[in-house]
Parts: sequence; structure tokens; C-alpha cells
Amino acid sequence: MPREEVLRIELAQLRLEHRDLDVAITALGEALHADMLALKRLKRNKLSLKDKISRLEDEITPDIIA
Repeated sequence: MPREEVLRIELAQLRLEHRDLDVAITALGEALHADMLALKRLKRNKLSLKDKISRLEDEITPDIIA
């Protein structure tokens, strides 16, 4: 399997995890007695995933100097 295809599969997996975290954050935020520490951890994980997604997108998309 070509490296780019592996990266695209990993990227799709990370995007799915990012969406799942978004749903979890929303649900926890709407709870009456939300655990603020857990909410912070979820947000930190979501941000970390966003950074990984950006790095993979940069690796997949070549830099073209016009």
C-alpha cells in the first residue's frame, strides 16, 4: 500500500476521532453537573488531534511554489 494512501486512511481515522470528541464535549458541556476537569481533558485531546490532522494534511499536500 502506498504511503500516501496509508496517510489518508490515518487522516480519516483522526477526523472521525475529532468528531467523536466534539460530540462528547457538547454532551458533557450540557450536563447539569459537568466535570470541568474531564471537559478540559477532552478539549485538550481534541486540539491535539487537530494538530495531528493539520500535520498529516501538510504531509499529503505537497508545497507548490508558483
